[in-house]
Order: sequence, then structure tokens, then C-alpha cells
Amino acid sequence: MKIQKKIAMSLGLGLLLATIPAQGIAALQQGAKAPDFTLNAAQGGKPFSLSLKQTLRNGPVVLYFFPAAFTPGCTVEAHLFAEANSRFNQLGARVVGVTAGNIDRVAEFSKSECRSKFAVAADPGAKVAAKYDTTMPGPGQTTLSDRTSFVIAPDGTILLSYTDRNPRAHIEKTMAAVRAWNARRG
Repeated sequence: MKIQKKIAMSLGLGLLLATIPAQGIAALQQGAKAPDFTLNAAQGGKPFSLSLKQTLRNGPVVLYFFPAAFTPGCTVEAHLFAEANSRFNQLGARVVGVTAGNIDRVAEFSKSECRSKFAVAADPGAKVAAKYDTTMPGPGQTTLSDRTSFVIAPDGTILLSYTDRNPRAHIEKTMAAVRAWNARRG
């Protein structure tokens, strides 16, 4: 009987831990250098080549990885970033979304769900997500980008690294990091 109780308690604890969202565990942490990349992207449905290095020349970048376009959580997150985009821009920051999932729909997603407010890039094979160590298993043998947000200073230093499957806190965390960066500048 005691063994059965121990097993039941262990299973219960394991199930409880499995339901807690992973937060703040992206491998590239604050202070690390952000890997540069160039990806095919779209804004307002219009395709272009997006370079992180080029984008950083205009100020900090809020780089957020998301699993797949047009899924419930990713749609909510895109709407939230679109609503906050003008505030990020006022602080000198640019928002960029990156996904390894359904990359053929990035242009459509940039127009409808991102409301043409910011760029969304396609990351075939999750190669860029892997450099940022923010991947997760997808359906079959695919790899998707995990829901992780980074704030990157113009010099390429990561100011914030935040992972959480719940999309709602990403806006407030990234906004706070951009505000803190601006406050340190003067």
C-alpha cells in the first residue's frame, strides 16, 4: 500500500509539473550576443528580405518566435503585438515575428493577423530558432519555434529572453525591457 501511495504521489507531482508553463528558460539569456540572420519576410503581405543586423541599425528589436501562423495562441499574440506596435515604435523599437511553422502563410498572416503593423519572417527548418535555442517538437518529425521573445539592443546584446507558451505576458515583458533600455540611455 505504501508503494502504491508513493507511485501515485510521484505521478501526481509529474503531472502537475507537466502543466506548469515553461517561463524564462530560453537558452540565449540576457547579455548574450544575438545571432545575426537574414530571412524571407513579409509586412502587409508584401515580401522582402529581413536582416537582423540591418533592422538593429534603427534601434532595438523585439524579436518574437511563435510556433505557427493562424493557430489560436499565435493569432492572439500577433494581435497583441499589433496593438502595441505604435508604443514600441515611439520607444524606437521594431517588432519582428519569426515562425518555423506553415511558412507558406507568412505573407497572409502579416497582413491579416499582424494587421500590417510589423514584419513576420519564415524560418524554414527552424534554423534560426535553433540558433536562439527556442525550438520544440512539432507534428510528425517537424521542429517548430517555441513561443519566446527577445529584446535585442542595437549592438546585438540580448536585453530580455522570455519563454512562455501563454502569449499574453510577452507584450508587457518586452515593453518593460525596451523602456528600461531607453531609461539607461538617458
